[in-house]
Amino acid sequence: MKELLNRLINQEYISSEEAKRVLVNISEGAYNESQIASFLTVYMMRSITIEELSGFRDALLDLCIPVDIAEYNAIDLCGTGGDGKNTFNISTLASFITAGAGVHVAKHGNYGVSSASGSSNVMEAMGIKFSNEIEFLKKSLDEAGICVLHAPLFHPAMKNVAPIRRALGVKTFFNMLGPMVNPAFPKNQMVGVFNLELLRLYGYLYQETDKNYAIVHALDGYDEISLTGKTKVVSNNSEALFGPEALGLDTIHQEAIFGGDTVQEAAAIFKSIIEGQGTEAQNNVVCANAGLAIATSKQISHKDGFDMAQESLRSGKAKRSLNKLIELSR
Repeated sequence: MKELLNRLINQEYISSEEAKRVLVNISEGAYNESQIASFLTVYMMRSITIEELSGFRDALLDLCIPVDIAEYNAIDLCGTGGDGKNTFNISTLASFITAGAGVHVAKHGNYGVSSASGSSNVMEAMGIKFSNEIEFLKKSLDEAGICVLHAPLFHPAMKNVAPIRRALGVKTFFNMLGPMVNPAFPKNQMVGVFNLELLRLYGYLYQETDKNYAIVHALDGYDEISLTGKTKVVSNNSEALFGPEALGLDTIHQEAIFGGDTVQEAAAIFKSIIEGQGTEAQNNVVCANAGLAIATSKQISHKDGFDMAQESLRSGKAKRSLNKLIELSR
């Protein structure tokens, strides 16, 4: 590790194979906490390369506990986090709306590190149980249309990193990896990233896969479609700038999608929106994101996906999906 750190501090890059080996060594307890913290810190100070990112991704996928739910043709809606915007849990709400619209969802998530409430925090607060038992996950998909893949249950190799990430409390390259290491290896994905450089890297890496994908970054910094301005969207066959007007919506202000300062506040906002009591801005944001996920999975237009998402939320189908998952968790 000392030799690697010296190279990285000297602004050198490491190969894909070296990046993969470091994560395997971390998982095997080969380094102490100070060495791991230093290694993570380097990547807060300089950009990551496509070789390094692919090496880290391959290591985590090799080390994960895989889940075979291929027959469900599920989609994952997952953001990198780390945008510093502290929005409410948009992609998690959009996941239940997508499930309510009849598209199976394999939601990969974790506790918040750099935000007040990550997807796992809010789902746990709602009474959802996390499990890596395949029968429970399939039952969840059959009855609720969604299963939750809580990252620590599927990536035990990263237990040495979790306390260091919590102690640092800022985004690290593990934020960049989250959406890419879903243990169900879903064929459909909607991914939000926290900057344009990462959007470019994700675009390159996802081109090499057989996934249906949509990768988004709002130009004012959000790792999702925020409706606060333009969003860059990269998908299998296109690259476009999306604006709220494309869905007949108005641009909204940032404070309209603030998520609160605690898990309890985030859970209260989540509950209010899924019960149909959200503001127009909140409803439009979650449906714009769910709409793109539905469109990506079904290969339809974003507008058609948005209409299906609105119907899922208004009719109570999204809420039924959530309630069923809570019921199965008891």
